[in-house]
Amino acid sequence: MLVVGGIIGSGIFLNPAIVAQRVGSARLIMLTWALGALVALLGAFIFAELGARRPAAGGGYVYLRDAFGPLPAFLYGWALLLAIATGAAAAVAVTFASYAAPLLGLAPSAEPWLAAGAIALLSAINAVGVRPGTLTQNIFTLLKLAAIAALVVSALLAPSLAVATASPATAAPTPLVLAIGTALVPVLFAYGGWQQTNFVAEEMVDAERNLPRALVIGVVIVAVVYLAVNLTYLRALGVPALAASRAPAADVMGAYFGDTGRRLIAAGIAVSTFGFLNLVILVTPRVYQAMARDGLFFAWFAELHPRSRTPVAAILVQGAWAIALLLSGSYGQLLDYVTFADWIFFGVTAATLFVYRWRDDAVRTRYRAPLYPLSVVLFCLACLYVVAGAVVSNPWNAVRGALLLAAGVPVFLFWSRQGNFRR
Repeated sequence: MLVVGGIIGSGIFLNPAIVAQRVGSARLIMLTWALGALVALLGAFIFAELGARRPAAGGGYVYLRDAFGPLPAFLYGWALLLAIATGAAAAVAVTFASYAAPLLGLAPSAEPWLAAGAIALLSAINAVGVRPGTLTQNIFTLLKLAAIAALVVSALLAPSLAVATASPATAAPTPLVLAIGTALVPVLFAYGGWQQTNFVAEEMVDAERNLPRALVIGVVIVAVVYLAVNLTYLRALGVPALAASRAPAADVMGAYFGDTGRRLIAAGIAVSTFGFLNLVILVTPRVYQAMARDGLFFAWFAELHPRSRTPVAAILVQGAWAIALLLSGSYGQLLDYVTFADWIFFGVTAATLFVYRWRDDAVRTRYRAPLYPLSVVLFCLACLYVVAGAVVSNPWNAVRGALLLAAGVPVFLFWSRQGNFRR
């Protein structure tokens, strides 16, 4: 449930329209989403072996530290706390509030406070213990899958809504490879999130066995769901209407069931984003906990509550910073700055498997990534493409993101010179 809940947010409800705009045909739409599933599955294979080799709290931070040293690992945690995780939490909370507020009869002016309240509530739940946080995650994952099932079944059982006289989809004006490449960016973002389960590997039962299984099965489930949803959009709307839609899921449900359908899917999106928000708050503090345990951050971030056994300070500080970003309105800008950095860390973390296989080849694990080393090479190339696309599309944001990362270097030097670093 953690893997499925960590992937499905609001992307599948909104991003298919962007893909349709960029490739312009039903076959290419399905091909692009299938390619995204393949990249996500390769990533799951890689992170599954990494998690089996190092089932420790912190996930990518631990792999980077062990393979490439403390500096890149610290910069990863720095970026997560400063913007990647907290900015994502703020953005997802805003999306949740924008759908939930009308359902609750709240004015638009109340949306920021509803979003902040969601972050505060989920931070409190996850501070109380892993079990309440996991239970919340499981409930909302089931609810979001139910909303998607309602969308798919409605379109499959009802007649197609695609208008026969609609203007045909035009071919993408750019070369085919480039069109698919640009369409892959929103697809890969919709598939992102499976790696977060590695953050809590230390708290899993028999992680060497269960983490790889959870990652691979979870990504396969999401791939099937995403392909089914895109078939639903194409059958119900057709390519031209899908490309023109601002909210494909709402358009489908609204056409079939009117305002009631729109309200139902709005509730489904609110549930989906709330569940995704819970996962970010649940798992990411384990990275800060690992940093502090290594002596590279405030010691109290590593302290576990004697009863709940959760890093309460790390959870609460993360929540407070996410709320501050939300209320300041700067979270979107920060997210833009570090989007490329997130995918840099994706690729570099995957590359740690080369180091582990070379250095610890004698250490046998119950799970080994299939297609190695091709799987790692292909995944790293996909990450490189996303990074290059982010740099080319907005070089100034990439520069600002690089500066934010560079700002972490003197912070790292400060902590490392305290003489407390330990592995």
